[in-house]
Amino acid sequence: MAGLIADPFRAARLLLHLRQEGVTDPRVLTAMETIDRAAFVDDEALAPLAFEDGVLPIPCGQIILRPAATGHLLQALALPEERTARVLLVGFGSGYSSALAASLAGQVYAIDRYATLVNEGRARLERLGISNVTVCQEDGLNGWPERESFDRIVLMGAVSDVPETLLAQLAKGGRLIAPVGEGKGRSIAIFTREGEIARTPFFQQIPPFAEGRAGTM
Repeated sequence: MAGLIADPFRAARLLLHLRQEGVTDPRVLTAMETIDRAAFVDDEALAPLAFEDGVLPIPCGQIILRPAATGHLLQALALPEERTARVLLVGFGSGYSSALAASLAGQVYAIDRYATLVNEGRARLERLGISNVTVCQEDGLNGWPERESFDRIVLMGAVSDVPETLLAQLAKGGRLIAPVGEGKGRSIAIFTREGEIARTPFFQQIPPFAEGRAGTM
């Protein structure tokens, strides 16, 4: 786990910025203070940027979201303190968001459409000693029916509408978090199995989801 420990001085500066951006959940902040974002990029030249509040490029033309965006999405999950929740994370990417969620939940199931990201990210999590994340390559907008039901589902990309197939995979009392809309009208929407229950503004850069399982990469 040593590779996950962040530089305390740079992490403290990031946390101050996150609080100013509205990320205030102490458990989310502790996770983001502890887990080194630089451990989830392969290009050493990017390491100095890992504790800046900006996106970082990863293979397959994808990105690691800004820490502020990641923090808001994890905060909206409102995960219970006892770390028993089963979380479905749609949009595995580098594995950084899954690592954060794994420190807050009992079990994380993550999906990505790119085999390269799944394979590299799975190996990275193993090297870092994170054992409560299970990853697969599929169309994340279909969820993971074989693993349902989930206490929490979070989409790490924007959608115009949340598929009913995802809502159907929520456990009783569960919640789904999704960035919806476009541009300045984008929000974080919170759903239960019965439908949307809340929506808050989300002024963060976040790419839209592409449908389907990637045939290459």
